[in-house]
Amino acid sequence: MLIGIVFLLLTNRAGSKDVSTRDGLALLSDGKATSATINSGDQTVALTLGKADGNLGTAVQFSYVGPRGPAVVAAIDHAHLASYNDVVPQRSWWASLAGLALPALLVGGLIWFVIARGRSGSNTLMQFGKSRAKIVSAQTPKVVFADVAGADEAIEELEEIKDFLQTPARFVAVGARIPRGVLLLGPPGTGKTLLARAVAGEAGVPFYALSGSDFVEMFVGVGASRVRDLFKQAKENAPAIIFIDELDAVGRMRGAGIGGGNDEREQTLNQLLVEMDGFDSTTNVILIAATNRPDVLDSALLRPGRFDRQVRVDVPDLRGRRKILEVHSRGKPFAASVDLDLVARKTPGFTGADLANLLNEAALITARSNAQRIDNRALDGAVDRVIGGPRRRSRLIRDQERLITAYHEGGHAVTAAAMRQADPVARVTIVPRGRTLGHTTILPVDDRYSITRDQLRDQLATLMGGRAAEEIVLHDPTTSASDDIEAATAIARTMVTEYGMSADVGPVALRHASGEMFLGHPTGNERGYSEQLARQVDAAVRMLLETAHDEAWRVLNDNRGILDRLASELLRTETLDHQQLDEMFATVTKLAERSDNDQPPPARAPAVLPAGSGLYV
Repeated sequence: MLIGIVFLLLTNRAGSKDVSTRDGLALLSDGKATSATINSGDQTVALTLGKADGNLGTAVQFSYVGPRGPAVVAAIDHAHLASYNDVVPQRSWWASLAGLALPALLVGGLIWFVIARGRSGSNTLMQFGKSRAKIVSAQTPKVVFADVAGADEAIEELEEIKDFLQTPARFVAVGARIPRGVLLLGPPGTGKTLLARAVAGEAGVPFYALSGSDFVEMFVGVGASRVRDLFKQAKENAPAIIFIDELDAVGRMRGAGIGGGNDEREQTLNQLLVEMDGFDSTTNVILIAATNRPDVLDSALLRPGRFDRQVRVDVPDLRGRRKILEVHSRGKPFAASVDLDLVARKTPGFTGADLANLLNEAALITARSNAQRIDNRALDGAVDRVIGGPRRRSRLIRDQERLITAYHEGGHAVTAAAMRQADPVARVTIVPRGRTLGHTTILPVDDRYSITRDQLRDQLATLMGGRAAEEIVLHDPTTSASDDIEAATAIARTMVTEYGMSADVGPVALRHASGEMFLGHPTGNERGYSEQLARQVDAAVRMLLETAHDEAWRVLNDNRGILDRLASELLRTETLDHQQLDEMFATVTKLAERSDNDQPPPARAPAVLPAGSGLYV
């Protein structure tokens, strides 16, 4: 733009009024022009008028295109002008110099800008091949193993890595070779990144952290260049730790149906494999990676010599959850009545991130209510919020809907209390949260690592208790049991096809056969068994569900008074805790012992409604 403006300033005639080609030819044909000068260089015609014409003045100029050149010359000839010139003007030396210097200055300035930005370390064209790893500096708060709770086995495995980084000579002296790579496996939120930082904090070495997606770019070869630069930096500052989070973003199985063998991601993976092979026994650089998708990783990454050690970081158990709550409760004011052991019992399956979020939600609830200390009410509300979502205060629930929900959730609770091996009911609520109108919380007393067939069948009966209560009281089931039926069907099918808990089918694992592979998984739905066996599986699953439904229906009929009382209390208070439930279930009639778990259910007796209960419709 600047060059164009200067060029126009240099080439335009001063004091001339620009007109269109048509107007210029009209001035010639009307005899108003006395002289003309044709500039064939820029194809313009300058006219001098005999007298001022309106706003045009005495000098005008117009431009023309090449095909109209003969028409312009003919018009000038027919005008019989006093003077006429046809010239190709020469630009002055300073105008020519400016026309050459300005583009050169512009290009030189652009080159200088790119080089200056490259020297400053900015993310420019000169930096595409550089590593994007973030180095944890000394000013960053130091993380040690004491800050990581609920992962004792993983810490024990990583202690050896810390010892090698601190005193490598002790291992080399006995001919030991430390693992070149450590792969942290586990669900999201279990503290894999925190563990890697704790290793660096304990060893006091540089920590290069980045994600697997930081390697992949649209430009071919950039990811491989960044891998080389990363390992070069780490070796120059050894001993050091390289941490790659979400390794599956770059380490997915090659040739698994996406792209060809030369795409950018596979080249990056190949370079990563080469760099890991380039480690020697004297290089004090440890590669730690984390992923929650080990099933899609390339097998070359997992072989000995690369990721020699795989550390499983599982969801914490009861004791681990208690320790995690202690870590995240630091600095938070709690009421004297708060029992973190009870909170740990109420949160089975929670990860460390879930527990941290739980305590933060409890603190937010406390602040919103203008309280000074976090109490049990705030913790219970936080548990409900994390599990079921925020409370739907804007949702208007009709009395009929509240009654259906009270009996539905009461059916789950009473059925669980009547089962001989079911876990105790901790809480029942009909407060709408998220997509649900209420929920029943059933918590195990201790952590369980295996489960019996009778315990699974008790779970099936508990899930079917909501539907059975609707049938007994309302005589017309609703759509509220859809999620319960889906969960019960999944458990029953797993019992038959994976756990071998059906006498008709037998102890056979019936999984889908492997078809064509895509992302490391079979794409087809081919069964590895016959149609006859498939019908037996369907029949066994159906029998388990029907038997569970009949058991729930029977125990609810036997404990109808307790069910009515429970529903009435829920309609009045909306929420019942474990103490109120234990008192209410003290006289519940237990289900009789099962004699044969595969017998079909007996005929169902008609529902008997108590007179004057006032709670049924």
